[in-house]
Amino acid sequence: MSAPVLAYENLGLVQGTGWLFRHLDIYIQPKDRLALIGRNGAGKTTLLKLLAGTIDCDEGRRTIVPGARVILLEQEPSMKGHATLRDYALAGADAPAPHEVEAIATQMGIDLSRDATTASGGERRRAAIARALAMEPDVLLLDEPTNHLDIAAIDWLEGWLARFNGAFVAISHDRAFLTRLTRQTLWLDRGAVRRAEIGFGGFEAWTDKVYEDEQRNAERLDARLKLEEHWLQRGVTGRRKRNQGRLTKLHEMRAERASMMGPQGTAAISISSDDARSKVVIEAKNVSKRFGTGDAGREVIRDFSLRVTRRDRIGIVGANGAGKSTLLKLLTGELAPDEGSVRLAKTLEATIIDQQRSLMAPEKTVREVLADGGEWIEVQGAKKHIQGYLKEFLFDPNMTDAKIGPLSGGERSRLLLAREFARPSNLLVLDEPTNDLDLETLDLLQEVIADYDGTVLIVSHDRDFLDRTVTVTLGLDGSGRVDVVAGGYEEWQRQRAQRAEAARKPAAARASTGASGTAQKPRTKLSYKDQRDLELLPREIETIEAGIARDEAALADPALYVKNPARFAELTAAIDAARARKDEAEMRWLELAEMAEALGG
Repeated sequence: MSAPVLAYENLGLVQGTGWLFRHLDIYIQPKDRLALIGRNGAGKTTLLKLLAGTIDCDEGRRTIVPGARVILLEQEPSMKGHATLRDYALAGADAPAPHEVEAIATQMGIDLSRDATTASGGERRRAAIARALAMEPDVLLLDEPTNHLDIAAIDWLEGWLARFNGAFVAISHDRAFLTRLTRQTLWLDRGAVRRAEIGFGGFEAWTDKVYEDEQRNAERLDARLKLEEHWLQRGVTGRRKRNQGRLTKLHEMRAERASMMGPQGTAAISISSDDARSKVVIEAKNVSKRFGTGDAGREVIRDFSLRVTRRDRIGIVGANGAGKSTLLKLLTGELAPDEGSVRLAKTLEATIIDQQRSLMAPEKTVREVLADGGEWIEVQGAKKHIQGYLKEFLFDPNMTDAKIGPLSGGERSRLLLAREFARPSNLLVLDEPTNDLDLETLDLLQEVIADYDGTVLIVSHDRDFLDRTVTVTLGLDGSGRVDVVAGGYEEWQRQRAQRAEAARKPAAARASTGASGTAQKPRTKLSYKDQRDLELLPREIETIEAGIARDEAALADPALYVKNPARFAELTAAIDAARARKDEAEMRWLELAEMAEALGG
């Protein structure tokens, strides 16, 4: 175990009238890939600022290797006082080299000459990332780095961090981002911090084990856990088990939706209108939308048709500027198409939750936001006491008279969700709903969406969230084409890869023609070895996955590193090797499956 590049001993911080946390020992080694996990309000952002040295602690000692650079990428970097994004990126005595900033900005597709005051959230986020990465950090502290980024930018950032030689600590609601990149976890929970030498992929198994151990210890001491202190932990573990059932149901709904759909980009017209499950609420026929005129114009949506039925969960994905917001406005009737038609059901009653969270006035109280100052709230036609309803959304029931201002961004978002889900509606429109939410709230949001009896439209860049919630994905690539896929983000990506491969096959066929112009004899079936690999690889992949899960469960023991460091190192190396074998096996199987399909089965 190498010496840490950054550490805190006996860290404590007072917030308000009490300790936010106390007696924390934290260390970051030179190449750590740490996920920092905790509920909204637990102090994750504050802890990053303490590690960065931008705020002082009330107790404890911070140590850092001389000359090491610790860079914090804030969740909402301030652009105040900067005319352009370039001015912001190059500000300060320790500013990065201009050519380094420009190189990263170019790769991320951001024009740094943009006015800082009118730049979008995505543009500001890219400028902040360009500044942070160009400063050549030894430790990079990332607070929700994927917020406001489109999928292409997230992919680029993941690639950069995978090659990064330093250490990083990341707070993120993006499960896919954390699972792909992290190898260690810091869990900030009830004022204490735990560290496990496992990535986010093993986090749930680890926390479940911690809760089970706590429960057993409480039973041994014959002390019942206080309900108001521990309802969250029991709710989270129970919710995970329920979500497994919901995922099964989601796959069934996707299969049913796929059977209703016709060719790519259309929907079957022969749906029975008196079937409650398939009642059409939005129907788009041959819709096109263009902005600008002449050569300067651009067709954002081209010849798009879709029937949206009751209880559909529609996800809209694509790069920034590809037309997601335009498509959403067309489907909700806010924008008229240039060609084609969009028909909305007369009974449609929409609730729209936007990115700006504009309803959360800082001076209001939780009671005023939820229940207009009263004690009771009507939730989808049924009355509930405000304290009981707060509890359902993971709040302390006694915070009814708390002001909105001091709440964290995630807590405000969660309160807004509680308010809007209570209102009667049959169409729910969610624009980037996962920004600022912690993982427990994301679990809750997935649960509420699954139980919602109406139709849901979701614009999101959160790949894991889409895979867990939507029945149909509308994918935009900026050309005007809209892919209509029964499934989530991964299914859309799989079908895109298949189309790209199919487009390459004619070129490959031409290349196989000899110089004489005589084509080589084409293959009609897989070789014996290829056929055998195609049949056996799925079982091999399952075996590898089972081995990874088994080893990660063993690593979830927080005491393993101290008790048996050799075993810890052995398991870590085995997991890394198994992941590499799994990636190789999956790629081989995908190539063989595409080859078999091209050969006619």
